[in-house]
Amino acid sequence: MREVTDHACALAAEGKDIVFTAAIVMDGKVVARARNEAADTNDVSRHAEVVAIAKATDALGKRDLTGATLVSSCQPCEMCLSTMRWARIARVVFAAQQANTAPAFFRFPKLTILDFHAACEGAFDWYGGLDEDRVHHIYGQKKRS
Repeated sequence: MREVTDHACALAAEGKDIVFTAAIVMDGKVVARARNEAADTNDVSRHAEVVAIAKATDALGKRDLTGATLVSSCQPCEMCLSTMRWARIARVVFAAQQANTAPAFFRFPKLTILDFHAACEGAFDWYGGLDEDRVHHIYGQKKRS
């Protein structure tokens, strides 16, 4: 988690616009690291979590990431949670929590992680708020569209 939040803080300090970061960890090793690439590519689907998942599947040569953990600087959005489930990732750990994050970061703000967890009958575990204080200045106050 510290590496992911350090990466987000470094990007913010450099003045980068979209500073979400993520990593995929498997068997205690970081398989992939990523940052949001949406502004670089004009592809709105290139969120850090999606990029990290794509890099991990490429590195491992398979789509099934059973046993992996998704680590993110902010609670994954609806698209990223869905991508995580398609990759069969059953654990996500994140820093900034939706309840403490600017509403503009979520397109379906009334859907919470509890809703996603219930919708897939508890198929993934999650823990949020780890190192949240380190990234609150990035996600807690800024309003983006």
